[in-house]
Amino acid sequence: MVAILMFGFGFALVPFYEKICEITGINVLARKDKLNYAEAREFARNTQVDTSRSITIEFDANVQGSMLFKPKVAFMKVHPGELATVTYEIINVTSHDLVGQAIPSYAPRHSASHFKKLECFCFEQQALKGSQKREFPVVFVIDPKLPSDIGTITLSYTFFEVAGLKSATGPGPIVVQPVKTGG
Repeated sequence: MVAILMFGFGFALVPFYEKICEITGINVLARKDKLNYAEAREFARNTQVDTSRSITIEFDANVQGSMLFKPKVAFMKVHPGELATVTYEIINVTSHDLVGQAIPSYAPRHSASHFKKLECFCFEQQALKGSQKREFPVVFVIDPKLPSDIGTITLSYTFFEVAGLKSATGPGPIVVQPVKTGG
């Protein structure tokens, strides 16, 4: 009975997290980002780069389950309007296939509407075979209309195991790897 309850809790964790974030407004979810995909592409095509200022983008990764998850760089400096790419690495440390979903969040919260993603692994669930390592680019542009008092934005992803190809041994320890700095 306990195993069934634990499985049910794990299965419901992602939708529950999404609903809590939606209600509290503490997170902008991948689903919302995906709706703006065409808008972001058009925005990037028609935006002038503002070379008069630089924004530091910090990258963070958290994981639930049997995976290692990290950005390839801890931060980068970009000019508003400049197209930029960061790569995240995910490793399934089990011998079992897994399916996961990355949920983004932004700090400060009001910077989210100025962070336009053109390509992101967070738009879809990701399948990983046992012991598989994958790299995913995130292509983005910062809106030049970002308020001038914001000099740093943190993009944080939490990667959750979801229903589907789940590990037979259940969730593993949470592991976060240090990242290289610079960019």
